[in-house]
Amino acid sequence: MFDAIRSDIRTVMERDPAARSATEVLLCYPGVHALAFHRLGNRLWRRGWLSTARFVSHVGRFFTGIEIHPAARVGRGLFIDHGMGIVIGETAEIGNDVSLLQGVTLGGTSTRREKRHPTLRDNVTVGAGAKIIGAITIGEGSRVGAGSVVVRDVPPNAVVVGVPGRVTYKDGQRVSGIDMNMTDLPDPVSRAIEQLVERIRVLEADLDGLRKAVDREGLRDKEEEAL
Repeated sequence: MFDAIRSDIRTVMERDPAARSATEVLLCYPGVHALAFHRLGNRLWRRGWLSTARFVSHVGRFFTGIEIHPAARVGRGLFIDHGMGIVIGETAEIGNDVSLLQGVTLGGTSTRREKRHPTLRDNVTVGAGAKIIGAITIGEGSRVGAGSVVVRDVPPNAVVVGVPGRVTYKDGQRVSGIDMNMTDLPDPVSRAIEQLVERIRVLEADLDGLRKAVDREGLRDKEEEAL
């Protein structure tokens, strides 16, 4: 346990330029405290002390504002920065050297007892307020932008932004916005544009009909004058 806490302190010192000393990190960083509570709760959970483990998790949430289910799997080097409001669900899996900022949710979409929370591979960074929902996988080295909502798998070394989340960079190269097949969560902007295009098509058809009617009426008047 003490070795793990020392490792957490080193992680903060390496990734947060605001950290001035190990003492400051130990006393003033709720992310470090939340991980200590989680390790204790996880150990109790694996030994079958489920209610006690949940109580430890609850106490940790009360003191830190960070909720980590005791059954969640957390790798080495997790950095929780400004962690208030972070929620990590029961079947979530977090790899090594992952960074989570304030307000991140690793949530589930199913009510069944199954894998229903995300898996974050190594070296993933998740921005403030991002929501990653469902039994999906965020590939190694990927970054999720602040405020994004991600409901589909993300490839490795990608950058995801927006609601719904879209891949804008892959392997350091800008891409045209991979929509990750999000058919059940349409982009509201794209949907509005589609509706406008359809409305324009209908108006053009009506206008064409009016033109033809006017042309027929003009032809009829000319025929009458000729008679």
